[in-house]
Amino acid sequence: MTYENLDAKLVNELLGDGRASLRSLAEDLDVSVTTVSNHLNDLEEEGIIDGYSPVVDYDAAGYDVTAIVQLKVDGGALPDITDRLHGHKQMISVYEVTGDYDVIAVGKFRDTDDMNTLIKELLADVDINESNTSVVLAAPVENEQFELEVEQ
Repeated sequence: MTYENLDAKLVNELLGDGRASLRSLAEDLDVSVTTVSNHLNDLEEEGIIDGYSPVVDYDAAGYDVTAIVQLKVDGGALPDITDRLHGHKQMISVYEVTGDYDVIAVGKFRDTDDMNTLIKELLADVDINESNTSVVLAAPVENEQFELEVEQ
């Protein structure tokens, strides 16, 4: 086999089974275990693969309220606000964005009281000028990853 697209194929195999052994990856990709190991190390060093973690079903774990929080922030305070949001364990995504708001954050909460506590804390921050919170009613697609393109 040629090594053309091997990195993309390796990533795609890991998306299918993040716990696959080097041996099974090598068999699936028709290369040696050493080749898989070397390419995997390169992908990790380059930051293309940034760790291995389980996919958690937060609903099943009791965090069945998902909220999307949009914030307008004083310009100079933006890095501080995003750092603080990142520090909240229940905030699973924090984005600096263009448009009407400066920050969009997604959080998982046990209930609306839990969510309300965080929102009140945010609203008390003098650097936050405005907020808008939406509670997610359903999540037909969430935390999906996609396979990398493999040139033919």
